[in-house]
Amino acid sequence: MITTVDYHTGGEPFRIVTGGVAEIPGADVAARRVTAMTGFDDVRRLLCHEPRGHADMYGCFLVPPDDPGAHLGALFWHKDGFSTACGHGTIALGAYAVHEGLVEADPDGVADVVVDVPSGRVTAQVRMSAGRITSVTFVNVPSFVVARDVRVAGVKVDVAYGGAIYASVPAAAFGLSVEPRHLGALVEHSRRIKAELADHPAARHRSDERLSGVYGVIFHEGPPAVEGVTRQRNVTVFADGEVDRSPCGSGTAARMALLHDESGLGELVHEGIAGGVFTARVRDKTDEGVIVAIDGMAYRTGRHVFEVDPGDPFPTGFTLR
Repeated sequence: MITTVDYHTGGEPFRIVTGGVAEIPGADVAARRVTAMTGFDDVRRLLCHEPRGHADMYGCFLVPPDDPGAHLGALFWHKDGFSTACGHGTIALGAYAVHEGLVEADPDGVADVVVDVPSGRVTAQVRMSAGRITSVTFVNVPSFVVARDVRVAGVKVDVAYGGAIYASVPAAAFGLSVEPRHLGALVEHSRRIKAELADHPAARHRSDERLSGVYGVIFHEGPPAVEGVTRQRNVTVFADGEVDRSPCGSGTAARMALLHDESGLGELVHEGIAGGVFTARVRDKTDEGVIVAIDGMAYRTGRHVFEVDPGDPFPTGFTLR
């Protein structure tokens, strides 16, 4: 039996595995991810694929942090494997840690939940009012611009890192808009862009090869900044055609790195395709990049106990797309 607590952040699911899985070995969280990719992939597929999940499911294994400076470690997974970062998941982990009493919180204050993830150490700042969570701020690892105006799939894309590497392109470059009716076409364009960037220098992380590879494509639209604030709508298509319902946390950080580099943008109000909103700002600048803080909220949707019948012909599930 495997137990989970499920959340959604801006409409994007996040399944937190709380029991029933052996400890994943490794010297640190990044090394545990490598182990999980081979030794625990059946469990990922069991929880992520149909009939227990779906093609756009997302979740994590909880693991020990790298040192006592963090409260939790997390290995993020999706339909096609294990990712290096997840902003919407970090927001959900902040809410989870406070809901479950893993981190003490002032009923009218802010609790910092520190999480070690494969891309580094991140923080979820959980705001409370009268004992209830009102919002969570995701403070990310440094984000930076990788490349500008890279020509692929007949368009020019900008590439940035926000815990994972993303290509950004206006949806209008393909004559489309960020609407559910255009999702099919946007998914196909994302696959072409990722395929053409696979061996491109812009897909390489500048210092850690484990973080290389374009994880997602962000299609965006919106007017220019007004008084230092930009309002954009986006959809991020990640992995192999998975659609992020939320504005995408690490993707929002990558967008903020690009926009701040262009104009010194102060704030980005980022709307996802399902209508959820993140608000991002640059909190600090370092030699490695900008530190982006992103406000959002996560909601618990249920607790589950999963099991596998010995006679089940689909013990680790299946996908139809």
